[in-house]
Amino acid sequence: MDVIELLPHLHLLRFPVGQAYLWRDGDELTLIDAGAVGSGGAIADAVTALGRGPSAVRRIVLTHFHEDHVGGAAEFAALSGAEVLAHRLDAPVVRGEVPGPPPVLEDWERPIHAEALRKLPPVEPVPPEQVTELDDGDVLDFGGGARIVHAPGHTHGSIAVHLPEHRVLFTGDAVAAAPGTGTVILGVLNLDRARTVASFHRLAELDADLACFGHGDPVLGQASAVLRKAADGYGVPG
Repeated sequence: MDVIELLPHLHLLRFPVGQAYLWRDGDELTLIDAGAVGSGGAIADAVTALGRGPSAVRRIVLTHFHEDHVGGAAEFAALSGAEVLAHRLDAPVVRGEVPGPPPVLEDWERPIHAEALRKLPPVEPVPPEQVTELDDGDVLDFGGGARIVHAPGHTHGSIAVHLPEHRVLFTGDAVAAAPGTGTVILGVLNLDRARTVASFHRLAELDADLACFGHGDPVLGQASAVLRKAADGYGVPG
């Protein structure tokens, strides 16, 4: 796992598939997503290397239920005591109560999906003991007031996390950056492409200078303008 400083109080954790983010407020940390199964120990090591113990992480905010984002949540919660949070529509999947619906793949996405599955551990995630449910408009106590933005389409309960005070946006997988080029694109492997496009447009209207994706390099300046230009390429949502 690579650990990359984006801001003095924000680090990107890059896994073989996908990535997570650590936000720091003083001595308190928040983890956005948690990697695949087996990532809990690596996250704990990263937190320790940054000069904090795992117990400094107070919460794990999951942007959606896919394994590359939630697989390490229970592991790291057990190590840290952190609260696990997810949107109310994805929370039953995260808790292991119901199976998550598979993505509706376009033909060109099938190789991407197969490659992602190949890189993921061949075991099912252990569900967290508890999951706090979130909804659109909720405000969490970090980053000067972290606003939850429901961004459905990738999954029914996909969310973004917006920190208006710091002009930082975590998009989850509604938006991504293409490997190699860094071009901002619509997220792939969606349940409902039209709803994902609508969510892309909604996120592009938020005030952000830095945009952090579930896959691909972040946009480190003038992110709102970059996202709006990219979203326009997908047309106006119906």
